[in-house]
Amino acid sequence: MNAKKKESKPAGRSANKNARMISENRKARHKYEVLEQLECGMMLVGSEVKTLREGKVSLDEAYVRWRDGGLWLVNADIPEYKQATIWNHEPKRPRKLLVRANQQRKLAARIQEKGLTLIPLAMFFNERGIAKVTVGVCRGKKIFDKRQTLREKDARRQMQRSVRRK
Repeated sequence: MNAKKKESKPAGRSANKNARMISENRKARHKYEVLEQLECGMMLVGSEVKTLREGKVSLDEAYVRWRDGGLWLVNADIPEYKQATIWNHEPKRPRKLLVRANQQRKLAARIQEKGLTLIPLAMFFNERGIAKVTVGVCRGKKIFDKRQTLREKDARRQMQRSVRRK
């Protein structure tokens, strides 16, 4: 008999190796310390999905709010799709995030803590072609933390250069 063994998916970023990145919020990693990450679905209209497939989205000023018993992605800029004519969407409208109820309650409790906020870190299409957003529970960095991070990056870069030269 020819028995095949099922392969389990590895945890972490490598689990989404077939995912296609749409946009990444690079400023978030500089401004905030990411404590926890969660992958969420989004309620989108057709013209928004078409625009995402073109890769036109900005997460720079976006954040997540707890409102009306759910999580909402606010201020994410998805420009209008040119070919959608009268059925186009509003570019900066709030979009509902799809999260399991127990995870939603846990996140709601976390953002009630002082100094914590929810920030969208990345947007991508998963292996099935569904648009997802990675949301991080973040704490704002102080100026000296940002400087320390820059020093560490610089030291790491210097070490890599010296290794390459030798």
